[in-house]
Formats: sequence, structure tokens, C-alpha cells
Amino acid sequence: MSIPTVYQVKKVFFDTADVYTLTLTSKETGKGLSFLPGQFNMLYHYGFNEIPISISGDSSDKDVLVHTIRAVGPVTQSMRELKVGDEIGVRGPFGASWPLDKKGSNMLVIGGGCGLLPLRPALFHFAKNRGQYHDVTVLNGAKNPGEFLFSDDFKTWEKQGISLKQTVDVPDSSWKGHVGLITTIVKPNISDPKNTIAFVCGPEIMIRFTVKELLEAGVEKHNIFMSLEKHMECGQGFCGRCQWGPYFICKDGAVFSYPQIEKWLMIREL
Repeated sequence: MSIPTVYQVKKVFFDTADVYTLTLTSKETGKGLSFLPGQFNMLYHYGFNEIPISISGDSSDKDVLVHTIRAVGPVTQSMRELKVGDEIGVRGPFGASWPLDKKGSNMLVIGGGCGLLPLRPALFHFAKNRGQYHDVTVLNGAKNPGEFLFSDDFKTWEKQGISLKQTVDVPDSSWKGHVGLITTIVKPNISDPKNTIAFVCGPEIMIRFTVKELLEAGVEKHNIFMSLEKHMECGQGFCGRCQWGPYFICKDGAVFSYPQIEKWLMIREL
């Protein structure tokens, strides 16, 4: 197992009440971290523990490393208290990446809740290489309008030709958009199913029903990809905690094609 590289916190941004973004730089001068969209790192908070976290930054920017984190447990809660100048250990990158070689296709990016985090690097790539793809559409769902992430990014991406469709479960008085589960806006946003590539991330039940909508709309099985991050702990398949059928999610994923995991995705208790 590799030894963590020491990174320093360059910036802390609080996206929502329980989601924050850490921008990190290596303490070793001139050393950056190359990664592919969809991969993750193991972040070690000294004195606490190590956890797997998706990389949410731009893979073309080698000078900084960006992680957007939801504070849901002791380690992520402790990381929320990090300040500029504090140190953190980084191992990685690990895992499979999104297939970005589908040039000329309609790219449909579907993120529910914090599922947008591992999808964000792919969106940076699409924006920088917009001419290589046909339509690029993002479907983004949240419980309420206050939980949407990366609003400034989307303002920029929309100017670059990326379409954004949002929906909420519970609207407030200011919300004028769609209300309902994200699955309700999947089929209306597929115009050419045979030429559509779908990237999906979110809660497992959301992924399961989103895949169902995609298939019913005519999207080919081999053109559906998803990121699954449940139960990951060591990042390299040693501990066995994330074993899922014949796969270790941390080592064989976290990005999978639907045909790889079709049998296992539909087993609710697994």
C-alpha cells in the first residue's frame, strides 16, 4: 500500500450546509497529480482516518487537486474543520474512469444529490472539448433548491453549449422549475436514443430506476455507465468491504458499464 503524499489546503469553500470543497496543492514543489475523470483518491486526515473521496476538479489542471465532500461521518466532519495551510495525506488516483472517447454522440449526464461530484470532471472535459460531441445535457436533481451544487460552473458551461435541466423533490416559493424525481425528466430529454451515452451517479435506488428509464427510452445497454461508491474503504480491494458480486467497487469501479453489473444492480439486498 502506497504512502500518502502530503498536500496542503489552499482553499475551503462551503457549497451547502453539509457539503464543502477542499482545494489542495502538493507540498512537493512542481509535483501535481494526474487523474482521469471519474477516479477517486484516498484522503487521510492526520489523527483521524483515511477515506475514499471522488475527485471533483478539472483533470487538465495539474497544479491543484479538488475534492467536494459531504459531511456525513466522523472523518468527513473532521475534514470540514480544516483551514487554509493545514495538511492532509493523499493516495491515488484509484479506480476506473468515465469513457470520454464517445465523440459525435449525445452525452447525457445524470446526477442525483451529491452524485454530481464524480461527474464534474467529465463536465469540465466536455466544456473544453465541446466540438467533439453532439448534444451535451445535464439532468440534476436535488431534494430542494438550496442543495444544488456548482451553480457558477453551470453558468459557464451553459455558455459553452451544455444544457442543464434541474428538478427538486420539495420546492420553495422561489422555485419556478420542474418538481419531481429526476427519473421523470429522463425520457423527455432523449431525442436520439441510439446515439446517446449516459453517465449516471447518485443514490443506488435512483441509479436503478434511472437505468430503467434509459432502457425504456431505447438507450443501448453498452452506452450506460454509472459510478457506484458504496462501502469503499481501503481503495485497493484488500479489505473486501466493497465486494459486490464478483467485483470490488474500489478496484474494478467505481465507474462501471451497465452490462458489467446488470445482474447485480437489480438485486436490492446486495
